[in-house]
Amino acid sequence: MSVLGIILGGVLVNNFIFMQYLGLCPFLGVSKGLDMAMGMSGAVVFVMTVASAVTAALEQFVLHPLGLEYLRTIAYILVIASFVQLVEIFMKKALPGLYQALGIYLPLITTNCAVLGVAMLNVRNSYGVVMSTVNGFAGAVGWSLAIIIFAGIRERWKLMDIPSVLEGFPLALISTGLMSLAFLGFSGLFKNLVK
Repeated sequence: MSVLGIILGGVLVNNFIFMQYLGLCPFLGVSKGLDMAMGMSGAVVFVMTVASAVTAALEQFVLHPLGLEYLRTIAYILVIASFVQLVEIFMKKALPGLYQALGIYLPLITTNCAVLGVAMLNVRNSYGVVMSTVNGFAGAVGWSLAIIIFAGIRERWKLMDIPSVLEGFPLALISTGLMSLAFLGFSGLFKNLVK
């Protein structure tokens, strides 16, 4: 698969939120405001990109040659948790307001199934370190695009008269489903580039 195919796949066609339903917990929890969504997006882009590169190198040079594939999940979570801690330390010092606003969702990047999912998909697709890094970055940008668009939609809800039965979580799920249908249209546009 080409680099362009991986990028289009990660951002539009195989979007982790809308097509693979990975990373929904922080997506629904942090998308209440655009500023929080953008802060979480930056953290996820950093963690997912760097963790994809490191886990691919770990797989290629340590786990596979030594026959330790059964330790893959634990090793990947340790790598991801390390980078999340770096992001948390940075945000606590440099961006304390955003750190407080993100609250519990920042350390939950460690268990964000989209971050672990991209590492596992890289192994399944037999990507090397470079292609894994590209796939991680593209997946993170796709996740970020989804949460930023959704945060913008949720901010508009404050101006609307919404029936009480749909307020909150029900409307969030309905809106996410409609956005998934919209993103499904991209699969037809790029079907020759992306599998």
